[in-house]
Amino acid sequence: MRIVVKVGSSSLSSTLGGLDLSRLHGLVDALAGARDRGDEVVLVSSGAIATGLAPLSLPTRPRDLATQQAAASVGQGLLVARYTERFARHDLVVGQVLLTVDDVVRRTHYRNAYRTLARLLDLGVVPIVNENDTVATSEIRFGDNDRLAALVAHLVHADRLILLSDVDGLYDGNPSTPGTRMLRHVHGDADLEGIDIGTPSASKVGTGGMVTKVEAARIATGAGIPVLLTSADQVNTALASGDVGTTFHPTGPRRSTRLLWLAHATTGKGSVVLDRGAVRAIVERGASLLPAGVVRSEGAYEAGDPVDLVDEAGVVVARGLVNYDSAEVPKLIGRSTHDLAAELGAEYERELVHRDDMVLLG
Repeated sequence: MRIVVKVGSSSLSSTLGGLDLSRLHGLVDALAGARDRGDEVVLVSSGAIATGLAPLSLPTRPRDLATQQAAASVGQGLLVARYTERFARHDLVVGQVLLTVDDVVRRTHYRNAYRTLARLLDLGVVPIVNENDTVATSEIRFGDNDRLAALVAHLVHADRLILLSDVDGLYDGNPSTPGTRMLRHVHGDADLEGIDIGTPSASKVGTGGMVTKVEAARIATGAGIPVLLTSADQVNTALASGDVGTTFHPTGPRRSTRLLWLAHATTGKGSVVLDRGAVRAIVERGASLLPAGVVRSEGAYEAGDPVDLVDEAGVVVARGLVNYDSAEVPKLIGRSTHDLAAELGAEYERELVHRDDMVLLG
């Protein structure tokens, strides 16, 4: 079985905010036990920024991006070194994989991410994945490692995703309130109706909360991957498929990996407004977007960037990788590809967004 395990900063940190080695050691020992049972494991680990706080004499997680990147730069090496040392006690080698959205959405890059992870697993290595916080900007961030873990689970064709948290499951209210109960099974959004998941993490070093974990579960289960949400101290039982936490059951079939990334790991760099005919062609017939169906272009983007495809009422209906720069699009609007090729050259006889590079939203 191939398992992706995500652990958050709050599950690796001490009450003072630094790295808690006893927690890290417990996690590694549990993952090594799963390997001994024949499972393949990919670890998505937060904690780089949190690990970098103490060496930089920072009392709490910084708010500004530059200082976050500096803390990540210091902390990432220390974090992986600690993992390397502990896994070595079990004769296991680790490999660091740092990702940004750009690495896995552009068609020329995402296959590289898959090949790297697949080869590491073939070689018996435990991949340790994190967002590349050192260089990621607000425009190319996954936003949280829960969502990253769901996308990585799909990328590596995982059989299970385990989200380790500082709470032992999903409750129908604040877990500290008497009378609340844990949901043991979630089969779809209907099971979440009336559930308050808006409480953020109490940790001062993490970025996630229950909202991000439920969203990650939606992404993974919508792509056919079951998800278990539980606390880090239950990791041994979770890896052994014991009866702990909240299980989110698959709600859909597996999807194209790159389109899953496009839908959940990107935001549109700009938008293209479509007429009603183009909207129908895309939504009902799965057609590509041709320049003839475009009303106008908004924002600045380059060829290969994700853009939102919007109807004339402003509703986003799809997202796709555009084949032209925003500076080129105005001269293409409303014209057929045949006429464009005749006037501007054969390279203009192509779609604005090909259907293979497009995902419906909503």
